[in-house]
Amino acid sequence: MSPFTTIQLDALRELANIGSGTAGTALSQMLGRSVDISVPTAVLLPLADAVEAVGPPEQAVTGVAIPLAGDMDAVVLLVFPVEDAATLCGMLGVEAGTPDALSAIGEIGNILGASYIGSLGAMTGLELDLTPPQTATDMLAAIVATVLPSRSEGSDMAMILDSQLRVEGEECSLSFLLLPEPGGVREILSRMGVEA
Repeated sequence: MSPFTTIQLDALRELANIGSGTAGTALSQMLGRSVDISVPTAVLLPLADAVEAVGPPEQAVTGVAIPLAGDMDAVVLLVFPVEDAATLCGMLGVEAGTPDALSAIGEIGNILGASYIGSLGAMTGLELDLTPPQTATDMLAAIVATVLPSRSEGSDMAMILDSQLRVEGEECSLSFLLLPEPGGVREILSRMGVEA
């Protein structure tokens, strides 16, 4: 059973909707193509359960980790299945699996992350600054494991938003994880006026 109320989860879904809309517009401008992002599913889970919620731990993915600074210590992690990362690279005229491809996915991740975090800041009043993204391709469990050591030892929550992207007929999927400092999710909810 979730420690969060229906009202709190609805508030996070609203945040996800606004963030994904902003992200879709930003990605559309980058790619020069129309982009639709599905209404994301929004879930809150203990950090220890975050990997399985995103996908099979052994699935090959490209991850973009963006540490946040400012009013809240957090890490944004965007996860693209390898085949979807390759599709996005192809749209940018970059060959998948090359250093240029990792750089391109890092920039897409940075734009999407900035869009979500900008919406979060606007809705909560939190000043959140993105630091340069780090991009890698590996198994999902390995990517998440590199981010989790900086978080509390599996004792706090991760916010996960899963969306489907459609770029002029091309389907891609994306998982957005926000891994805030201990108590961070409750701080976000409090600032949105939906305290427990």
